[in-house]
Amino acid sequence: MQYNDFDQTAAYRKLLALAPAGKKFDFGSRLDAARVEKSLTPIAAGLTYSWAAKAVDDGVLKILQELADEQELIGKYKALLDGEVMNTGEKRKVLHQLLRGELGKPVIHEGKNIGEFYRKELDRLGAFAADVHAGKIKGSTGKAFKAAVQIGIGGSDLGPRAIYLALENWAAAEGKLKLHARFISNVDPDDASQVCAAVPLEETLFVLVSKSGTTQETLSNELFVKDKLKKAGLDPSKHIVAVTSETSPLAHNPAYLDSFYIDDFIGGRYSSSSGVGGVILSLAFGPDVFRDFLAGAHEADKAALEPDILKNAALLDALIGVWERNFLGYPYTAVLPYSQALSRFPAHLQQLDMESNGKRVNRDGKPVAYSTGPVVFGEPGTNGQHSFYQLLHQGTDIVPLQFVGFTESQRGDDVSVDGSVSQTKLKANLAAQIAAFAKGSSNSDRNKEFPGGRPSSLIYGKRLTPKALGALLAHFENKVMFQGFVWNVNSFDQEGVQLGKILTKKVLAGNSGDSVLDAYSKILGI
Repeated sequence: MQYNDFDQTAAYRKLLALAPAGKKFDFGSRLDAARVEKSLTPIAAGLTYSWAAKAVDDGVLKILQELADEQELIGKYKALLDGEVMNTGEKRKVLHQLLRGELGKPVIHEGKNIGEFYRKELDRLGAFAADVHAGKIKGSTGKAFKAAVQIGIGGSDLGPRAIYLALENWAAAEGKLKLHARFISNVDPDDASQVCAAVPLEETLFVLVSKSGTTQETLSNELFVKDKLKKAGLDPSKHIVAVTSETSPLAHNPAYLDSFYIDDFIGGRYSSSSGVGGVILSLAFGPDVFRDFLAGAHEADKAALEPDILKNAALLDALIGVWERNFLGYPYTAVLPYSQALSRFPAHLQQLDMESNGKRVNRDGKPVAYSTGPVVFGEPGTNGQHSFYQLLHQGTDIVPLQFVGFTESQRGDDVSVDGSVSQTKLKANLAAQIAAFAKGSSNSDRNKEFPGGRPSSLIYGKRLTPKALGALLAHFENKVMFQGFVWNVNSFDQEGVQLGKILTKKVLAGNSGDSVLDAYSKILGI
């Protein structure tokens, strides 16, 4: 297996020769019904990916296939699944796919079967959630739990929060909503105060999530919550469970009702499939729903092993993104779900992508001479249409777009206005935006002219269910992984978050030794 910088490949030079002058690729005139039909690529769990409105042609796709082969992307994915050390910065395996199914060979580390460990923890958290729902586990006053609150930040918040919100409506419609969930992440005390005021404390179970057991914001919020519980006359040890590593200060601690474990092979932004997401989601919806979510992700993971890029949606999505980033010169991408349930999904993908591939050195620590991960942002449609779409349609920068949509709503609760129901209006807006961005519109009034040539992809399915959501999450996780392999960066560490933490500790200790830090501390009243 060879790990080469992207610009040292033959495919890189071929793609450079194909890059159009002015960085604008004419695809709008080629967009027709036949191209749409040709572009449809299954993902998993009923989801389909379409690249029809992307700035590629058969010539570009041919070289992207050569790139995938030359950089041995499928071989590197298999090596990851087999337990090779892929996180070179921290010298760790990368095993989040193992959390949701048996892929590749059994993974053994220092005599321990990691897959078996993950399965046992999944069984334990499922049994715990079932006991809570059955009333076998209650709060300190003997009342059954009616709400659950996750305390975490970053990957311990964004993914689980996005997934809970994505399934809350579905669960209510299907009679699967067991406990209402809330989330505390920001160290700003207003965050914890607002959540604590909104839930019945004696009927609330808190889920404390910190793999290291030392995350400053999370531990500060834990003490905030414990103070609230004590002032309410409640025993915190009967109202808090921990999700952490077996070596953290939180592990095997009698101060918690129970503890569930992950390890260093699960990165925070990839941890929604673990107890980090599993505890809160199983409490909210039941362990069977969480297992369906894992099954959808597993199905997408298996599909991502296909070497033909035209049959592998995650790989194709990744490679087209590389073409846009490195040869068309587009530094941004927008995630635009036409589903209110996915309102926080762009925020999770922002961390997933930017924390993974926002790197300036390769996996050996040497600077790279090409662009890597894009800036990711987004909002659900149609809200975004009345916000930042102005720039997307008529601004000076071309921003590739990633649309997600469903043919049916989650609840099926709708009303007809002006001859169509709201779900139909939502889908009509989505179809119209794809065409408008791609084809544009000429007008003698330049203010009303749309240049077009704005590329987009579409992921669509029938209904946003747990399995479909799992497949959607895995699609983007695998897309980011493949892009990291292309760019030869380590997609699995996040050293960029460390410097601010170190300086924060110096400020709080009152010995920063930095006049600039001291000056800003002074004006902020520290």
